Amino acid sequence: VQLQASGGGLVQPGGSLRLSCTASGFNLDYYSMGWFRQAPGKEREWVSSIGSSVGRKYYADSVKGRFTISRDNAKNTVSLQMNSLKPGDTAVYYCAAVRGNPVLSALWLSSTYAYWGQGTQVTVSS
Repeated sequence: VQLQASGGGLVQPGGSLRLSCTASGFNLDYYSMGWFRQAPGKEREWVSSIGSSVGRKYYADSVKGRFTISRDNAKNTVSLQMNSLKPGDTAVYYCAAVRGNPVLSALWLSSTYAYWGQGTQVTVSS
């Protein structure tokens, strides 16, 4: 069982990046997925989640309107499209999976998730 995050990099303010998280060893169809991020010296922060069945989407206020989460169950992949990036978005981004559809208040919590990817660095700087 493994999650592999990719797509991070260095981008200028206002730019875009697309992160991907691919699962191996299990079927993402039955899992809600989340993206978290952790900046140096700060706690891990919830960014966005998508439900397992109807794929309901949730976003932190700090990224709402700029980030879009999506899933492609045929490819066993979840993506995070990040637009209008700001220096404050600089962090290591992690994807995570939990079976079923926890309520939103649980999706905010890193402890809810059973599986984690290794993280991908996003740096927004001019």
